[in-house]
Amino acid sequence: MGNTVLLDLVGGVSLLLWGLHMVHSGIMRAYGARIKKLLASVLKNRVQSFVAGIGVTVLLQSSTATALLLSSFSASGWVDLGPALAVMLGANVGTALIVQLLSFNTSLAAPLLLFLGVIAFRRGAKTVTRDLGRVSIGLGLMLLSLHMLLDSLAPAENAPMVLNVLGAMTSEPLLNLLTGALLSWAAHSSVATVLLVMSLGYSHFITPEAALALVMGANLGSALNPLWEGMSRQNPAQWRLPVGNLLNRLAGCLVFLPFVDQASAWLQSVDPNPVRMIADFHVLFNLLLALAFIFPVNAMARALQRMFPERKPQNSLGTPLYLDESVLQIPSMALACAARETLRMGDIVESMLRQSMVALLENDRTVVNDVSKLDNAVDSLHEAIKLYIVKLTRDSLDDAEGRRTMEIMALSINLEHIGDIIDKNLMELANKKIKRQSRFSTEGARELEEFHRIVTDNLKLALSVFVSGDVKLARQLLTEKSRIRQLEMAASENHFSRLREGRLESMDTSSLHLDVLRDLKRIHSHICAAAYPALEAAGELSPTRLREHATETLVGRFKAP
Repeated sequence: MGNTVLLDLVGGVSLLLWGLHMVHSGIMRAYGARIKKLLASVLKNRVQSFVAGIGVTVLLQSSTATALLLSSFSASGWVDLGPALAVMLGANVGTALIVQLLSFNTSLAAPLLLFLGVIAFRRGAKTVTRDLGRVSIGLGLMLLSLHMLLDSLAPAENAPMVLNVLGAMTSEPLLNLLTGALLSWAAHSSVATVLLVMSLGYSHFITPEAALALVMGANLGSALNPLWEGMSRQNPAQWRLPVGNLLNRLAGCLVFLPFVDQASAWLQSVDPNPVRMIADFHVLFNLLLALAFIFPVNAMARALQRMFPERKPQNSLGTPLYLDESVLQIPSMALACAARETLRMGDIVESMLRQSMVALLENDRTVVNDVSKLDNAVDSLHEAIKLYIVKLTRDSLDDAEGRRTMEIMALSINLEHIGDIIDKNLMELANKKIKRQSRFSTEGARELEEFHRIVTDNLKLALSVFVSGDVKLARQLLTEKSRIRQLEMAASENHFSRLREGRLESMDTSSLHLDVLRDLKRIHSHICAAAYPALEAAGELSPTRLREHATETLVGRFKAP
């Protein structure tokens, strides 16, 4: 009996957590960008902020998600810390209202929500419809899991072993508090933990006093999640909101914990149903905390600002500026962040490309060293963008989002390759030229400068194609490929003409000259790769020459006598 109960418990909680995840991800995909804009615009005073926190958290089904969104807002100065703390007070009330709603007998709604959700998810013509279908499925799974928990635990009510174990575990209020906090932190959801406590209370596995302490612990644990998620934050200002929310929760637990017996007796006199009693206490606990802390939020904000002063970011080119992890569950916004960082990477590569010609023509070793440092920054940004994209793709993306993800990744890879060619090849050639104290001929230097100028201009064109997806610009970029090929041939022929004339500068720098042309041409090939996604999306890519040649060969063989 004990093993069966444990398995049913684990399965029911897992289903509940997955349902919460589906609701949260569906809402964020459908309306995440609008929610973020709404939060940034309506947080004017503590009352509006409190109400906004309730509404957003009821939608997202997660106060942790609300806290992560607001942490980046308050640290960047978009939202004052005082209103942000008021939002979190509302967010905690919002989670309590979710539990309150689920505490009623809504099991009959589960099949209907699941049915409608599957239809919308599988048959929806629009992305928003499919996302709302995901939300409906998630709500159905949450209700179904709660029904499963209540039904599976009921037969085990008289199992002595289970009752003894849980009785020993929940005999001390402080231990209950810590257990609830641990469960809520591990599950990343106070809703799931409180619903589990309701199931245990309904089946009389735990006493009403233990249930209230576990609920307080669940509230404390949910405040740990945003703090834990931000452990890697470099700017202390991003700690202000999570720490403030945790202090509010902790103060509430310290005040209420000694009075769990009196609170339990009073709530049971109001409603003896253990499920309703636990849900009522969850709402009451968060409402009283909101009333206690909503007025001194500005004073608390000033104290937190002194505790966690703003740290100006170091001027490191290799440090990402736009990869905001708080919007990873809003694919459209996360892709915009990744694209913006990739464009920044493109600017650094353009600077490398410009300086490389200065180093080659002027024999400047300082510039060579500067270019190598820039390449290190490009490598760091490429790695950061790659990891950000990997995190983004952990959840399913629609076709358009998937294509954009691949475009960003492809451009980032090509830019990293360009940086390597400049650093490992062109700068190596520059070092050789500096050691030999060689000089290009006047005509050769002019040809290289012109060739380099065209490559640099086409890099700008490639970045424009990436941003706009303009098919006309993409076609123009591809036509430049054949132009570069012709220019390389012409420059090589001119160089050989100078060699035949016996020009000393040309003879001294012959291999360097040809290698520079070759490397610039390789760079240009990576640049032109930016045109293919736009042309492919427009259906304008023709079969490759290799395939055409192979087809012609096969046709010729079949026609041969």
